[in-house]
Amino acid sequence: MEALYLLVPLSIVVVFAAIWIFFAASDNGQFDDLVGPGLRILQDDDRPVAADDADSGSDDATRK
Repeated sequence: MEALYLLVPLSIVVVFAAIWIFFAASDNGQFDDLVGPGLRILQDDDRPVAADDADSGSDDATRK
């Protein structure tokens, strides 16, 4: 029974700390865009090789 005198206030402090952390993260914009990062990985941003890069690559192959 004496353990409850320690555990009840301790659990209340932990709950308030968790609520404070959640609202601090919410105020800083942590939860603003939940969909964007998941869709960003699906975008194909491969770019074709530039003509200068392709020419320098062929020079290396002919030198060998």
